[in-house]
Amino acid sequence: MTGAMNAAIAGMKTHMDKLNVIGNNVANVNTVGYKAQRTVFQDSMYTMYSNGSNGTAVKGGKNPSQIGYGSTISTIDLNMTGGIFTPGKPLDTMINGDGYFLMGDKDLAGKIDASDPNSFKALSLSRVGNFKIDSDGYLTDGAGNTVYGFLTVGTDVEGNPIVSDQLVPIRMPRIEKVPVDPKDGKTEVTIKPGDKEGEQYIYANKVRYPVAAEVGGKPATNEQLLGNVDHVRLDDYWPVDPQNPNAPIDKSGVNPLPYASLSSISIDETSGRISGMLENGEFVTVGFLAIGKVTNNEGLTHKEGPYFQCGDGAGDLQITMLGSVNEKLKTPGNGKLDTVNSSMLGAGQTASRKSQIGGTKTKLQTGGLEGSNADLAVEIAEMIKTQRGYQANTRIITVTDTMLEELVNIKR
Repeated sequence: MTGAMNAAIAGMKTHMDKLNVIGNNVANVNTVGYKAQRTVFQDSMYTMYSNGSNGTAVKGGKNPSQIGYGSTISTIDLNMTGGIFTPGKPLDTMINGDGYFLMGDKDLAGKIDASDPNSFKALSLSRVGNFKIDSDGYLTDGAGNTVYGFLTVGTDVEGNPIVSDQLVPIRMPRIEKVPVDPKDGKTEVTIKPGDKEGEQYIYANKVRYPVAAEVGGKPATNEQLLGNVDHVRLDDYWPVDPQNPNAPIDKSGVNPLPYASLSSISIDETSGRISGMLENGEFVTVGFLAIGKVTNNEGLTHKEGPYFQCGDGAGDLQITMLGSVNEKLKTPGNGKLDTVNSSMLGAGQTASRKSQIGGTKTKLQTGGLEGSNADLAVEIAEMIKTQRGYQANTRIITVTDTMLEELVNIKR
């Protein structure tokens, strides 16, 4: 088989691979959040027909003569430019600018180590914000993957939200009205989050009473229920009578505290603040969306569906917050969210390894999703060029076959 036939076969294979990429782009021209791909060719290796030489005092130099073996695929690149806004549901959210929503299973929160930025790469990245609240109170996308961010764990004296410095799935708060006095069933109070993650308190007559729960794995004492300790973990709750708080707690009919039913849930386009309204008209901040940014967007690995992975080639994954709101938010202990608490560092780790929570000027656009950035006109034009290139390579094989046939006929 001649070199021309080898080159043509390589060219046919390369053009077919390009057609596969074009076909995928055309198939996803209406897929929300889809990022088009392009195929870049390169010429294949060469054999030396004759070597080059430098000139002498008598003769001039010669250029090398080489014969190639066709073409091959150099790269298949992702086009990460944004798509157009496609109107949708109220909770639908589109990212205007650089960045990705952080998605994952619920158990990934336990695998994220704030002192190791590489642990964030376990999360998936997505540009599709088709959000909803599931039956367990989690903020999820259409595929059921939870959305990660920073939860509100309380408010300061001025009513500003205090957020956890741990990246976790966004979930509705446990806020519900319950009777204080089980005997009359008339007095109602509000259960709100405390100053730290996992804390819950009963507010009655402007007096705060911690919810009966566990402290250090042991049942909370009456003294602890009166608010003399800060770390009270909620598992179940029992009503506390504010008139007689030291009385034995009636633990009959224990029920887990339900998640709040919020109306008019909205996501702020500038800060990523997720908020809603309780039935009593009280405004509640659930938490803040976190946005992931990578060093090289085109180096991301495309997974199934609208998800990408920050693997080799993508560089570092940085956790950012919209509108640089991280510089204003406080964490428990009056800390700042822009730097992870040094107490989260393990033994032998230095402060230089702490993860930084940065800010970004990227904004959101709610009420719709990001459309595909595949341009149908461009793809059709590329398809025609690919078809013509493939046909030309088949013509090379036909001509080569005819020439070989002539050679055989000479022998006959």
